[in-house]
Amino acid sequence: MGAMTDSERELITQAVAAAESETAGEIVTVLANRSDGYSDIQLGWAILAAITALAVVAMFPDFYLPKVDWLLGGWNHEWTPRALLTLAAIIAIAKFISVWLILLWQPLRMLLVPSPVKSARVRERAVALFKVGAERRTHGRTGILIYLSMQEHRAEIVADEAIAAIVPAEVWGEAMADMLAEIKQGRVAHGLAAGIRDVGVVLAEHFPRADDDVNELPDRLIEV
Repeated sequence: MGAMTDSERELITQAVAAAESETAGEIVTVLANRSDGYSDIQLGWAILAAITALAVVAMFPDFYLPKVDWLLGGWNHEWTPRALLTLAAIIAIAKFISVWLILLWQPLRMLLVPSPVKSARVRERAVALFKVGAERRTHGRTGILIYLSMQEHRAEIVADEAIAAIVPAEVWGEAMADMLAEIKQGRVAHGLAAGIRDVGVVLAEHFPRADDDVNELPDRLIEV
């Protein structure tokens, strides 16, 4: 994820201010490079590689043994059960370490994360940030979080209880569609601004701004 420019940040701040000028709702925007490190996925693939290697050695020992004999100088020696077990353990450990090291490269690790896992982790992260930064922090409990996670290519909209009680989650689909259409073209700031605009329209319908309304949450983009 490239860093946002000051003008792009200002575009988002202005979009939030414009949306909130018509509603009592408070919009918080968060942009994340990624939502999780997925170290458990890295470990899982390494374990799977080790188990697969053990299975291959057990099923096709004749594939490995001549090669090991050659490495030992061409000596044909008797393979005892203990020697076979040691060989299998060495191969499994080597496979585990090699896959674990390869998956230190984040793009490949991200590629091997199952799609449902990405969606779940992005949602969990969005909810966690919402609880810290927006939930019940407004007078009428009308905070809403727009969260974008770049490496997972996913976005979430999380609303406080007063909004969720009135506005069904599927209503935010249009905001999501408009936001992602811009982001797919590489216009991240414009995508967030489009999502903010659509969210503001919905909030203005259900939670119009009162004359004495105060801005309770920051309008600026939060980058994590």
